[in-house]
Amino acid sequence: MARITIKEIARRAGVSKGAVSYALNNQPGVSEATRARVLKVAEELEWVPNRAARQLSVARSETFGLVLARTAKTLSEESFYMGFVGGVESVLSEKSYALALQVVPSLEEEMATYRKWAAERRVDGVLVVDLRVADPRIPLLRKLDLPAVLVGDPAMADGMTCVWTDGTTAMEAAVGHVAKLGHREIARVAGPPEHGHVWIRDQAFAAASHRLGLDARVVHTDFSGEAGAAATRELMANDSRPTAIIYDNDLMAVAGLSVVNGLGLKSPDDVTMVAWDDSTLCRLTHPTLTAMSHNIVAYGAEVTQRLFDLLDGALPAAHLYSTPALVVRESSGPPNR
Repeated sequence: MARITIKEIARRAGVSKGAVSYALNNQPGVSEATRARVLKVAEELEWVPNRAARQLSVARSETFGLVLARTAKTLSEESFYMGFVGGVESVLSEKSYALALQVVPSLEEEMATYRKWAAERRVDGVLVVDLRVADPRIPLLRKLDLPAVLVGDPAMADGMTCVWTDGTTAMEAAVGHVAKLGHREIARVAGPPEHGHVWIRDQAFAAASHRLGLDARVVHTDFSGEAGAAATRELMANDSRPTAIIYDNDLMAVAGLSVVNGLGLKSPDDVTMVAWDDSTLCRLTHPTLTAMSHNIVAYGAEVTQRLFDLLDGALPAAHLYSTPALVVRESSGPPNR
């Protein structure tokens, strides 16, 4: 039996070959009525796409997208994303792919970028960070049919492929560490509460503190060093200042340590300090900083590989990458009062 061609489908459907191509590849450019007619004719003729021709018509851009909704200043200070993007690039370079990195000031502009990329077919898929509760990006990505791997907890991913770290278990370990040292008044300098991983740590911090009978406070910030310093100053100016502080990233912990020193206090004598992520910064301070540690470069690489897997036909799934582990350094000690 002769192979059915697009030309034959076009003749039977009474449309151009271009219209047939648009319809069969689910691309814009034809009306829904025309698309339906073309698909009906193709089904009647038992048409099977030519693999080589289809690869050309839906050729990949060989580019992944990453949009970061942050100010340029905040991003320039964050060691997490330097490591994460390094991990992303390590996988992309092996496969001769490129990274389209866009920095925008708001979630709305991030979503606009996805719409633009999808319309222009600029990227084959996207890596989505900073998941939120009831995240509006998820239904948008589904509507755009844009392949995506979400960086965050499956509770926020609504069934889409995600890669996550266990922030609950890690926070329980951090609170348990300071409690074991004898601290009863503790605090947390956290990121924005609308971020899913911050919300999860909030819940874990509150639950662990309650279970252990600790007096716990939380100050939310924007992850920047400046905000971390301001939060530390606010906490340490209080008459009932905490004797231990857990920070949501390394930058805020380093900034907090500078504030403590500036107040004529010392860590760990006056306050135990615990950072999060464990970048090189934690080993360059005096005292060196206790931290919840995980390999951020490998995290970025894992997320990227999962997007390649998705493009190759893997079903959506949640992948636990790691649970940050406690690394005890010089900033940990028993309370002095």
